[in-house]
Amino acid sequence: MAWDEWERLKAEAASGDGPHLRLNQLDPGSGPVRPAPDPGRYGELKVGQQDLARIGTNAFELYNDLWDKGRRAVPTSESAAGRLTASGFALGGALQHVALRWDEQLGSLRDACAHILNHMTVTKKLHAGDDHYIRRQMSSIDLLDAGFDERVGEPGRPNPVYGGSKGGRS
Repeated sequence: MAWDEWERLKAEAASGDGPHLRLNQLDPGSGPVRPAPDPGRYGELKVGQQDLARIGTNAFELYNDLWDKGRRAVPTSESAAGRLTASGFALGGALQHVALRWDEQLGSLRDACAHILNHMTVTKKLHAGDDHYIRRQMSSIDLLDAGFDERVGEPGRPNPVYGGSKGGRS
């Protein structure tokens, strides 16, 4: 479509004289208007260590299978390509090209699997460290809070949170 034809169609559509062309919008009132979904309605993203471990294990198995099974045809294809080329067949070069591209793509796929495996391993370690850090912080806050809570003991008596005999200090 030429630019001038586009401009003419837009002008006709705007005036209502030409074909009923709608540009990037629906008629008002056509179809239900749906509000955007509330993200809180779906809950939070949760992933457990077992889920991450399973993804990493699958990536590792795929990585190994691609090497063991995905390369089986490469040596024979390269050998056949060499013999065809030596015999003067143009198909030899094409087969060599296919074998080379297959090997390159297989390497890229294996790299992606290794990247996933490494990412899952790092993610597991980071989240485990985060969980331990948060637990330590929360437990120290609880201890600190209990130490300053006047309701723990009677006024004038040592707070039993600090240990010692009969709730006093040792």
